[in-house]
Amino acid sequence: MLIGDILARNARMYGNEVALIEREPAKNRRVEITWREFDEQANRFANGLIAKGIKKGDKVIHLMMNCIEWLPSYFGILRTGAWAVPLNFRFSAQDIKLCAGIAEGKAMVFGEEFIERVTEIKGDLSTIKDYIFVGPDEMRPDYAEKYEDVLNTNSPVNPDVEIGIEDEAGLYFTSGTTGTPKPILLTHRNLEAACIVENRHHNQTHQDNFLLIPPLYHTGAKMHWFGSFIVGSKAVILKGVRPEWIIEAVSEEKVTIVWLLVPWAQDILLAIENGDVKLADYTLDQWRLMHIGAQPVPPSLIKNWKKVFPHHDYDTNYGLSETTGPGCVHLGIENIHKVGAIGVPGFDWECQVVDESRNSVAQGQPGELMVKGPGVMKEYYKNPEATASTLFKGWLLTGDMARIDEDGFIWLVDRKKDVIITGGENIFPVEIEDFLANNDKIQDSAVIGIPDERLGEITLAIIKVKPGKDMTEDEVNEFCQALPRYKRPRKIVFGDVPRNPTGKIEKPKLREIYGKGNENFS
Repeated sequence: MLIGDILARNARMYGNEVALIEREPAKNRRVEITWREFDEQANRFANGLIAKGIKKGDKVIHLMMNCIEWLPSYFGILRTGAWAVPLNFRFSAQDIKLCAGIAEGKAMVFGEEFIERVTEIKGDLSTIKDYIFVGPDEMRPDYAEKYEDVLNTNSPVNPDVEIGIEDEAGLYFTSGTTGTPKPILLTHRNLEAACIVENRHHNQTHQDNFLLIPPLYHTGAKMHWFGSFIVGSKAVILKGVRPEWIIEAVSEEKVTIVWLLVPWAQDILLAIENGDVKLADYTLDQWRLMHIGAQPVPPSLIKNWKKVFPHHDYDTNYGLSETTGPGCVHLGIENIHKVGAIGVPGFDWECQVVDESRNSVAQGQPGELMVKGPGVMKEYYKNPEATASTLFKGWLLTGDMARIDEDGFIWLVDRKKDVIITGGENIFPVEIEDFLANNDKIQDSAVIGIPDERLGEITLAIIKVKPGKDMTEDEVNEFCQALPRYKRPRKIVFGDVPRNPTGKIEKPKLREIYGKGNENFS
């Protein structure tokens, strides 16, 4: 079923029930819409785009921060038969120009946060004829139409464009943690599969309430919500990630499911430990599931979480934009004893760990993770070389190094491109980062390889110390004595660990800062 048809069904079945709530604690602002309003707004936006000449197969650039308009406009684009092209809110003007050019977008819907960036490159976006602005009218650029005017002047009736389940639906650009963002082409079948897989894994019912915090442009956040969407349960869009705002939203909105990134979970535990958040002040008994994805999860984090929230189910989810987000591998709420593994193949998915010749490696040996299932992308758009090197007889090579244990659980070793080779030994940074996470003074860490004349590369650990704690290089070295000698960081610096909006460590940025010589360590 098309996800646009799922929305229409929800409107028919639950029309007067709340579908989406937006909370903006910094402004003490809360708004909500029902399923009928959600559906009608999507139709109005679709009809508005069609009136501007948007047709099946066209591309519409979608550039917005999380807000209650995000999803109706996204579904409106899909209902025209056009491709939705959501862009990373951190993209610079030149990144936006690059991606819009690859997509050959015909229209753009954008929020107030992007006025300066869009205005800077507007003259270079020759294919885009129409701009629609979401934000206060007094901030609207003169070249853009007001979003509310598009809704108010167009029909709430579904335009009923003929769309097939195998038709193209969206162009998603990779996060760029390993280089220039690549355009990933997803179909309506891919989006449908994400709904089914996510619901199968986490058993969402109509009574659940999903707290949506990560950026919606990314497949992870939206596709986790899809598991709730398919059963018509409500969701809360939270603007802001302070621990007290998250806990307050869970309490006041009676949230049952929260998907977190590792730094946010760490911040919540730290706020509780410091007394900044007092759990007795909140109603949290209904919160049943906390799950994490988008990055490796330190087992020590989940151990500490379960001490504070012993009744929570927990799951780890692994996926890529190329697999339509999460679900190709997941731990499973019944497998808490295997925390540290990314899990087993997801519902309707297969996995292999292979060598350079794409042959399966022996159990326990590291190799590249390869997956096959209904979420595998159609292609890297306009990039046949990258497509050919990534897709193989229906399988997708993930670029992640993994191993499979004796029980069939998959353990992520590291990104293939992040493996450090020092003196002929392969070192997987994630193993060291997981080890460092066990230190009570360390809030976050990243490990990269830096050039060395004798060994080729050596390991550098960037360590972020918890607020109010002090730590010395000698303390880190002493703590790391428990590691095999070749895995111990050879250099240590104290500083921030940059992460992208989905929580992944931005290692290219760290290599740029620290990878050019000792002068960068002052």
